[in-house]
Amino acid sequence: MSARVRILGFGMGPQHVTPEVAEALRGCDYALAVQKGDEDALLEARRAVCAAHGVELVVVRDPERDRSPGLDRAGYEGAVADWYAARLAAYRAVLEERGGTCAFLVWGDPSLYDGTIRVVGELGVPFDVLPGVSAPQVLAARHAVVLHEVGQPVHVTTARRLRGDVAAGQRNLVVMLTAGIDLDGFADWDIWWGANLGGAGERLVAGRVGDVVADIEAARVAAKAEAGWVMDLFLLRGPEA
Repeated sequence: MSARVRILGFGMGPQHVTPEVAEALRGCDYALAVQKGDEDALLEARRAVCAAHGVELVVVRDPERDRSPGLDRAGYEGAVADWYAARLAAYRAVLEERGGTCAFLVWGDPSLYDGTIRVVGELGVPFDVLPGVSAPQVLAARHAVVLHEVGQPVHVTTARRLRGDVAAGQRNLVVMLTAGIDLDGFADWDIWWGANLGGAGERLVAGRVGDVVADIEAARVAAKAEAGWVMDLFLLRGPEA
């Protein structure tokens, strides 16, 4: 397979494309992306980036993934593995057919909760990675806060793991990959929440969880109504942190 891949983080949208990433993209023969459903707002963001820099976007349909709510950890990890394998096969078919230098445009930054590096690493082609602006960075900037207390850590996790991480002693967490808002038991904690950062439907809420949880739920609904999709995250800090 005579192909090369460049994995390019493009932040929360076209306005976050760095000069380094823009130059790299213009040097690619095409970009490759998956389409998730008939209306894929993130695909449209990739189209806008490619159009702005004169690069063809090749689109393949994203394989289906088992998202059953009752999956245990083994089932979840197995479903993700099957999904990666199917996506890998789709990518390989395009690279074998077209060759050349291919860009993979990664929402946010490729280092955080994105499988592109793992998938491309199994393709057996040379690749490099350029960073993008991450959602936690934008969240902190929008709220004008630092993600951690002075000299203290910040724990980046997923909504699925939140309660287990808190039980293990974490008290300052950036929570990503949310599928809804479940903050029962956190009434005295402080939260900085954001949805669709840098895009249509952007919403921000901050305060004591017990005081603002209803505002967050309403803002999440409003974000989805405006944009057609919602992608949110939050910084959650315990009272003793």
